[in-house]
Amino acid sequence: MLDQLRGDPKALGRAAQSKRSKQLVARTAEADRVVKSICPYCAVGCGQKIYVKDGAITQIEGDPASPVSRGRLCPKGSASKQLVTSSTRVTKVRYRRPYGTEWEDLDLDTAMDMITDRVLATRKQYWQWEVDGRRVRRTMGIASLGGATLDNEENYLMKKLYTAMGAIQIENQARI
Repeated sequence: MLDQLRGDPKALGRAAQSKRSKQLVARTAEADRVVKSICPYCAVGCGQKIYVKDGAITQIEGDPASPVSRGRLCPKGSASKQLVTSSTRVTKVRYRRPYGTEWEDLDLDTAMDMITDRVLATRKQYWQWEVDGRRVRRTMGIASLGGATLDNEENYLMKKLYTAMGAIQIENQARI
């Protein structure tokens, strides 16, 4: 009460602080670096600031510079730190063979080789040189549907990649 009378009438400064609260430091104050990202949950594409200390994520907050969300996050976005720091997060490639009943762990190189083999086999199997006498040079066995959280640069690179593979069914969820 005296602090309010001494120049803090709205109790927003000294009058509102306890001895303990005066010593508190924001979780973001000690970060080594701040990485800008996009929230992974939905197609809105809200901006996030990810605070990192000693290689570990310490906090994730909305990015005020984001024209999409202007620093705001929904409850899922606000809790996205749990997505990367949860003890139940899957951090290995999990694979279940056709007709299999059990999952097995694969190393990343093996999984990438399997994906490459399947893409090349699909491209070869469904390759079309001509359709109705017209040269088309395409594959109808590969398609891409990108998400609205992809930025222009990512969409550009995906379009280039899939076009180079001969795919013509390349779409983005934001246009649908």
